[in-house]
Amino acid sequence: MQLSTFGEKFTAHAGILDLMEDLGRALDTDERVYMMGGGNPSYIPAIQRRLRETMEHLLREEGTFERMIGNYASPQGELGFIRALARLLRAEYGWPIGPENIALTNGSQNAFFFLFNMFAGPFPDGRRRKILLPLTPEYIGYADVGLSDDFFLTTRPDISLVDEHTFKYHIDFDALPMGDEVGAICVSRPTNPTGNVLTDEEVRHLLALAHEYDVPFILDNAYGVPFPHIIFTEVEPIWDEHIVLLMSLSKLGLPGPRTGIVIANEEIIRGVRALNAITNLTPNTVGAFLVREWVESGEIITLSRDVIRPYYQEKAKKALEWLHESLDDLPFYVHVPEGAFFFWLWFKDLPVTSKVLYNRLKEERVIVVPGEYFFPGLDEAWPHKYECIRMNYAQDEETVRTGIRILSRVVHRVYDEAG
Repeated sequence: MQLSTFGEKFTAHAGILDLMEDLGRALDTDERVYMMGGGNPSYIPAIQRRLRETMEHLLREEGTFERMIGNYASPQGELGFIRALARLLRAEYGWPIGPENIALTNGSQNAFFFLFNMFAGPFPDGRRRKILLPLTPEYIGYADVGLSDDFFLTTRPDISLVDEHTFKYHIDFDALPMGDEVGAICVSRPTNPTGNVLTDEEVRHLLALAHEYDVPFILDNAYGVPFPHIIFTEVEPIWDEHIVLLMSLSKLGLPGPRTGIVIANEEIIRGVRALNAITNLTPNTVGAFLVREWVESGEIITLSRDVIRPYYQEKAKKALEWLHESLDDLPFYVHVPEGAFFFWLWFKDLPVTSKVLYNRLKEERVIVVPGEYFFPGLDEAWPHKYECIRMNYAQDEETVRTGIRILSRVVHRVYDEAG
C-alpha cells in the first residue's frame, strides 16, 4: 500500500504522536506514575462543583440534554454560546464584534491546523509563505500541523538572567525575518512551554508589524485573559481586524469536550466554518452547552479571575520552592513563571540531550516533555535547545513534590556520570 506525500508525512512523524501516546499509557496503568508532562489542568474543587451543578441543571431542563447530544450544531458551532460570547466581549472590552466574528472548533489544535494552512504553504501565485514565530521556544502543537515542509520562520530569543537560578526570554525584534515570505505571525500568551507573558507593548509592536505587512496576527490565548486567566501579570485583552484570537475551554477544566474558540474578521471565520463542515461537519457542542450560562452571566470571567488564577499562582509558588530546594546546587535555571501551569527548566551544559533525560526519567516513572520539540523553525545547531525540559505543576501535591525529588536525583546522576 502506497501512501500520499501527506500520508507519509503524518504517519512517519514521531514527535507529538509518541509523546501523547506515552502520556496516554502513563494514565492507563495501575502503577504509580508522576505525571508532570502533558497539559492536563488541575481538578480545582470549586470549578468541579460548578461544572457538576451546571450539568445537573442541563439534565433537569426539559429537552436541553437531548439537544446537546442529539443534534448537529451549525458548522460555526453552538450559536447560543457564540451569541452570548460576542455580547460579553462587546460589553466588557468594547470590541466591535458580533456572532459573525466567532467560530468554534474541536479544540485549539484543530484551529491551528485550519489557520496555519490557510495562511502558509504554497500560494496560487507560485510563492510559498510561512508562519512567523517571533519567540522560540513555542508550543509543541504547532510543529507538525503544516501540510507542507519548511513551514515556520523564527529566530533565537534574547536571554536575560534574572538571578542565580532564574531567566527570561525576550523577542529579538531587530532579528525578526519580516518580509513577503511571512504569511502570518503567531505567538502564545502566556507562552507554552515557558510561562513567558509578552508585555502589552510587545503585543502592540507585533500587531503594528501585522498591519504593516498586512498579515494576520494569531494570538494563542489558551491560558490568557479574560478566561481562563492563568496569567500572573496584568495585561490588556486585545483584538482588532488583524488579530485572530484563539481561546479554549480546556484550561477552565474542560479538556475532554474539545472546544476551541476563534475570534477573527468575517472572512477568516467563513474559512473556519467551511473547514469545519469539510472535516468535522460541525464542532463538539458539550463544552459550549456546559458554560453558556457562565458566559451569559459573566461568571466565566469572575471564576477565572477569582478562583482559577489564584489557585495556579499558589501552586506555582509552592512548586518553585520545591524546585529550588532540590536543584539549586546544579547549573539550573527556571524561566520566570508568569502564567500557564508549566515550569521551563534549563540545565546548562547538560551532558545528555533532553530526549535522553526524558527517557531516564520515564524509567523512574516521572513523565515530563523534552525541550527539543519546542523549537519549530529553528534548525540551527544551538545547544540550548537540548538542555531544557517542560514540567507541569498542575497535578496534586504528592505527584509534583515526589516527581521533583526524583527529577533531582536523576539529573544529579547525569551530571555526576559526566564527571
